[in-house]
Amino acid sequence: MVSIAAFAGIFGIVYVYLTARNRERMLMIERGTDASKLFNSRGRLQLQTLKFGMLFVGIALGILVGNILHRKYDLDSEVAFFAMIFLFGGLSLIVHFFIDRKLKD
Repeated sequence: MVSIAAFAGIFGIVYVYLTARNRERMLMIERGTDASKLFNSRGRLQLQTLKFGMLFVGIALGILVGNILHRKYDLDSEVAFFAMIFLFGGLSLIVHFFIDRKLKD
């Protein structure tokens, strides 16, 4: 029963997203606005890839540093891992923000 409810929830979210996107595009076409806004440019896609790459590297560094803190300084494993994952993941997103802002200027 739980798996059916989970599948139905995921299907519902995807359906609502796709229909809303379709309505938005149809309204833009009817109003005659610029259709280039509908598609991501190649540069934006590369920045998204950079952002996710930096996030995953930050998470990996957080796991490594959390393991070092747990082993060497006898810190609780949950605290060490979660704190370092969020710290390094957040730092990587902040660095990406500055890179993105510099490239936009």
